[in-house]
Amino acid sequence: MVATMQKKDIIEAPFLKEMCEATFNMWNMGWDERNGGNISYLLDEEVVEQYLDVKQIIRSISLKFPVSELAGKYFIVTGSGKYFKNVKEDPSNTLGILKVDESGEKVHLLWGFEDGSNPTSELPSHFMSHIVRLRVDPNHRIIMHNHATNILAMTFIHDLDEASFTKTLWQMCTECIVVFPDAIGILPWMVPGTDAIGEKTAEKMLEHRLVVWPHHGIFGAGSTMDETFGLIETAEKAAQIYTIIGDASKIKQTITDQQLKDLADAFQVVPREGILSV
Repeated sequence: MVATMQKKDIIEAPFLKEMCEATFNMWNMGWDERNGGNISYLLDEEVVEQYLDVKQIIRSISLKFPVSELAGKYFIVTGSGKYFKNVKEDPSNTLGILKVDESGEKVHLLWGFEDGSNPTSELPSHFMSHIVRLRVDPNHRIIMHNHATNILAMTFIHDLDEASFTKTLWQMCTECIVVFPDAIGILPWMVPGTDAIGEKTAEKMLEHRLVVWPHHGIFGAGSTMDETFGLIETAEKAAQIYTIIGDASKIKQTITDQQLKDLADAFQVVPREGILSV
């Protein structure tokens, strides 16, 4: 008789702790008021199997959009209507672990959402962006959305031209061009939670790891939680400096295009074409 291997306590799972810390930190930064914001984290099957019997399905949730490209993949995601400030103390109600069905037409809940709740309403945008980012970067794992305060404010007072918006951020902090040389993607204002905004976000994710939803917030993509959080954090810091300045006529000096190019050369990154005039 073969003994069944004892599963580890999922509350101790590193990926669960990462979700708890990230959601709390974003709430603490003021980026995720009430139930604003969402995260999805692509997990390896062998990691999930250390904590769960992946054949034990709690319930299945139909998708309004097919994601056959993600068939069989596992995600831990934030829930619809969940307050980020509560995730750390109540992960089993605020988070859920999902497996995408082999058909790609539904997801199976394997753990979490114990109060009967559902995954984030932005799941279409997340899944579409995961599909695109995996094509670009096989190490991709995280999609993170929040309402970063100063990025949001900047969308009211700055031209929503991607090159101009990006260059302004690059000029606010020396490290910006190093952290996001691929620039910022920007959508027109759209109703959130729809397939349409998910599709447009995914199109931008082909070339950008940061996509701004004007007057709403930002989407970030990365291979780790720290990388993705840090990506948004860096852009948000630059936007904060821009909003503190308030009046561009006050600026007496800035990082020049040549200096930005020198930075990129020194750190061996390639800035997106069409932004620098050197």
